[in-house]
Amino acid sequence: MKKSEIRFSIALDDQKVPEAISWTATDAGPDIHFAKAINVSIWDRDQEGTMKIDLWTKDMPVDAMKYFVVDTIGSMAETILTATNDTVMATKMRELCAELSKHIDQEQKTQK
Repeated sequence: MKKSEIRFSIALDDQKVPEAISWTATDAGPDIHFAKAINVSIWDRDQEGTMKIDLWTKDMPVDAMKYFVVDTIGSMAETILTATNDTVMATKMRELCAELSKHIDQEQKTQK
């Protein structure tokens, strides 16, 4: 059986706030990759519930964080469609993404 590993490394400041996030994966080559935010969700088979890790660096821009969340929901829409073929759920998630993107765009226009 082939195994693959993903490793996250989080550099914290004195108050334990993430300053830097990096990751490596055996299937992504030897390079170290850098991120400003991560969102990991795991379905725990024993507790039958979701375990989550949400981290972001203190220099992650607010607008980028909002788009990151929208992109994550959009990715989940593709996952639910692929995994279950539930087009209704995927469509509703995509519609939410479109609505949230408009909201963020409108916010940016009023801030300028």
